[in-house]
Amino acid sequence: MQYRTLGRTGVQVSSLALGAMNFGRIGRTTQEEATALVDAALEAGINLIDTADMYGAGESEEMVGKALAGRRDDVVLATKAGLPMGDDPNHRGASRRWLVRALDDSLRRLGVDHVDLYQIHRWDPATGDEETLSALTDLQRAGKIRAFGSSTFPAHRIVQAQWAAREHHVGRYATEQPGYSALQRGAEAHVLPVAEEYGLGVLVWSPLASGWLSGAIRRGRDIATHRAGFLPDRFDLSVPANRARLDAVERLAEIAEEAGLTLIQLALGFVTAHPAVTSALVGPRTLDHLRDQLAAADTVLSTDVLDAIDAVVAPGTDLAPGEKHDTPPSLLDPSLRRR
Repeated sequence: MQYRTLGRTGVQVSSLALGAMNFGRIGRTTQEEATALVDAALEAGINLIDTADMYGAGESEEMVGKALAGRRDDVVLATKAGLPMGDDPNHRGASRRWLVRALDDSLRRLGVDHVDLYQIHRWDPATGDEETLSALTDLQRAGKIRAFGSSTFPAHRIVQAQWAAREHHVGRYATEQPGYSALQRGAEAHVLPVAEEYGLGVLVWSPLASGWLSGAIRRGRDIATHRAGFLPDRFDLSVPANRARLDAVERLAEIAEEAGLTLIQLALGFVTAHPAVTSALVGPRTLDHLRDQLAAADTVLSTDVLDAIDAVVAPGTDLAPGEKHDTPPSLLDPSLRRR
């Protein structure tokens, strides 16, 4: 396992990190299975575990907490807040009022007195940067969090938050967590260069492109992955973007085979090769999934292989642009771009 410095925090984290979104009802994972995944990840050298309050409405945090009982100090523990936690309009977002409560709820579910990294799950256009950053700074000074970061922020909001921190003399985001894979490379155009400019640690989610790069989805096979079961539109081959992804997968599989690698090794080796990326988050549901992903821990792709990937999916290109989660609100809501 390789270790890298998380931005400017001085904290050393593994190049592969364990994402816990599939713990509980989302991945139909039991506590016993979740604990086994944590055991195997720690044994392999993974030292960063990432979850969020809204994963299973708190269930993932509870399962992570039980799995880490007695060995909290062995991991860099990260969680997130900001996405809805119920129907109450104030039980979401990045206001001071909500973050103070949300963090206390997360600490209770995790069974710890602090987290190492607290992340704002999505940019909240209803809340000013000063409000959010001052609240996070106070929570950091209270010892409840060690560092804080953003997740899936548009590049211009990352920049704005850095300037707001300087203007208002409060703490700044130390990390960013974008979606990034060999099929969804849009982050290369703006987010990753901005992260490098400001010295942010980068934790990449969905490096296997929601299972497209797991090796389970190939031409001529029925698509029967867990993710396809509850997000069928993202795997419907009547959709042009999905046909483009399948074509790219077939070409990437050929590149992997020629290099003596699995498709998973190629996919994870690709994202961790980018100089801005600190860690790639893997989200296994089973021990077999985790073992396949751990095989990529020491994968280093040659320049020829990276060039071949560029020829399949051009740098900075998203094959499924409709699945981006950092699209500015004005592109989604016509009323925001009309006088």
